This record gives sequence, C-alpha cells and structure tokens, in this order.
Amino acid sequence: MHPSVVAVHSNRVHEFSKKTRTEIVLLKGLGIEDDAHCGATVKHRSRVAKDPTQPNLRQVHLIHSELLDQLKVNGHVVTPGALGENITTKGIELLRLPVGTQLHIGSNAVVTVTGLRNPCGQIENFQAGLFSEVLEKKADGTLIRKAGIMGVVTEGGAVKSGDEIRVVLPPEPHRQLNWV
Repeated sequence: MHPSVVAVHSNRVHEFSKKTRTEIVLLKGLGIEDDAHCGATVKHRSRVAKDPTQPNLRQVHLIHSELLDQLKVNGHVVTPGALGENITTKGIELLRLPVGTQLHIGSNAVVTVTGLRNPCGQIENFQAGLFSEVLEKKADGTLIRKAGIMGVVTEGGAVKSGDEIRVVLPPEPHRQLNWV
C-alpha cells in the first residue's frame, strides 16, 4: 500500500476543527487557499500576539489516520479534520520524519516538513481526556507530541482524498522533529 491522503480540510475562520473538503489548493509559500492559517507570516493567534512578523512554519497541518484509530481504541471518537489538520494521511509514520522531509502529494504539491504540532489546551476542551492522549510525558520528563506535524508549501497544487504521497528524505545527517 502506498502512503496516501485520507481526507483534506480547511476553514476560513479560526475554529478548532476544519471542514472536510473534496479538494484543497496549496499555495507556494503561503499554505492552504481560503484557510485561516494561510500566509507567509504566522496566523495562529497565540503566535501573532507574541510576534506577528515570524515566518509561518505551520502553513499545513498533517495528522496520520493511524492516530485517530488509536484514539478510538482508547475511547475517543475523533473524525478526520476534527483536530484541525489540513491533510489526514495513511501509511506514513509522520512523527518519525526528519525536518526537511518533502511530501510530494498528488501531481504537483510539495509540503516540506518543519516540525511537530505542539498540542494546546483546546484539545482538552474539544474532548475531555484527549490532551493526555496526544501529549505523553515519559518518566524522564521528555514530552512525546502525537498531534501531527507541520510544514510549509514549497510547490503549490491541488490535493484531494486518494492522492498518493511520496516521501523524500533530506540529506543526512537528519534532524529530529521538534515543536514549531
């Protein structure tokens, strides 16, 4: 089985969940057309409040459907798009990808991975007990962030459910993902 897109999502307004679409258009250097987080500089409200001139390293949010499957096993029903991702994937261990990995999606679009999504308190407000499922704390205090990855659009194009994803790793040495 080839890695693929399960579903695509966007929302013009800042809300926690995103609406499932038949297709989204990725715009080079900006993000998802008609999405509240589209832009060359930060659009997440907490980051805008700190410094609105920061580059937007969170243009595209991807979550692996395998996470949603695991959440269901643990008693949480979370549908694609509900956690605010733009692209729900299948068949890729997103959290293990290094910084700079290129995800070639469909015929033209390319997303370059910048880091991990840092789960926020809105996840707990969305569904009680969910925050601890997507942010695990190891005995040594290390945090394991499971709420997907973020990236920037390096080549624009349309993306829809069923599109194949080709993973191109950056040159070594690889840098482990950290939150952005």
